[in-house]
Amino acid sequence: MKILNKYNTEEFLKDIEYENISVVQEIIEEVKKDGDKAIIKYSKMYDKEPVENTNAFEVSKEEIEEIVNSLDKNLYDAITYTVKSVEKFARAQMKTVHQMELKIGDSILGQKIAPIERILCYAPGGNYPLPSSACMTIIPARVAGVREVILTSPNIKPETIAAAHLAGADRIFRLGGAQAISAFTYGTKTVPTVDKIVGPGNKYVTAAKKYVYGKVDIDFLAGPSEVLIIADETADAKLIAADILAQAEHDKDARAYLISTSRALVDNVREEADKILETLETKEVAEYAYNQSIAIVVDDIREAIQLANRRAPEHVELQFEGAEEYKDKFRNFGTLFIGKYSAEVFGDYCSGTNHVLPTNKVSRYRGGLSVFDFIKIQTYQTIDENYAKELSKYSSILANAEGLMAHKLASDLRGQNGI
Repeated sequence: MKILNKYNTEEFLKDIEYENISVVQEIIEEVKKDGDKAIIKYSKMYDKEPVENTNAFEVSKEEIEEIVNSLDKNLYDAITYTVKSVEKFARAQMKTVHQMELKIGDSILGQKIAPIERILCYAPGGNYPLPSSACMTIIPARVAGVREVILTSPNIKPETIAAAHLAGADRIFRLGGAQAISAFTYGTKTVPTVDKIVGPGNKYVTAAKKYVYGKVDIDFLAGPSEVLIIADETADAKLIAADILAQAEHDKDARAYLISTSRALVDNVREEADKILETLETKEVAEYAYNQSIAIVVDDIREAIQLANRRAPEHVELQFEGAEEYKDKFRNFGTLFIGKYSAEVFGDYCSGTNHVLPTNKVSRYRGGLSVFDFIKIQTYQTIDENYAKELSKYSSILANAEGLMAHKLASDLRGQNGI
């Protein structure tokens, strides 16, 4: 972990480049043109466990049943616990949005809540199987009332299949990469189209989502995973080192940031991280990402907060005295963990909040995945004659100012001149 001077934070604040549009564009257009044939071609090129024919695209109901029935009991219990926790939080979120009507005389302006009809949940399957991502994407969609929820994951493992089924997926596919994003956007003989694609993926999946946006909706563009920890001299160096390496082991592009008011703590964290790395099973990946990560020593918590809001990271951990009092000072983050017991790993798995979160400064303008990503707020209005006359007066003036004379006529006919 590198230590930066607090007056030279350019490397800390710079965006991470992760797109590769030229390669992705070629894949997407070929799948759009050649369908299933192109999917098989690119699966053989890029997947560790390629699909050889269209029969292998989708996991059968018989295979799902066999996998769930043979699942290790402890893992089964952990998945069902996660499902219940995420569902509980998602249902609480859903209660905060509702249909409403505003009455103006005998006129009514209103909104209704409608779920998206069919969505695709993408679960990564490159470095590690991620059954947790299946839960995080499927459950809020189900709670929101989505009619059909599909999950896809490359090199899909039994635990991901089980999690997808227990979370409520209607269909499960073995497809991944830009070829999967293209297939579910444009459809093939074997793969259905969807209305929205959500979930984390590698840089090619992210670039593919950006390319197809507009034809389908997406959640957001997510880059490498990241955590920012703010700590003072009271923090536990070993806990911080463990949290940093937990982030670093995601992949070599992952980043961890430590901002502290104590240089001694930073040194202790680095020592603890070195000790953990000696026996860490994921050392090859974790050590690489850890060596690219950054620590900054500041004079006070105020400076730390300013840097955090500028970095706008995915995860923020607050491990300093009186942290609860400062939580409202943080404006830009995917999710916030307050206190030493609030480990980022709990959010990754089973505390209940969603782990599909904005990275690479996207938290400046949106939060993490939630039930709100799977609903549409649709407005309607019933205008009576009296209110129409009032509206007509101003609509006609505005239409005339814009030079839209048919607009003015449509307003005039309902307004001062009568119908």
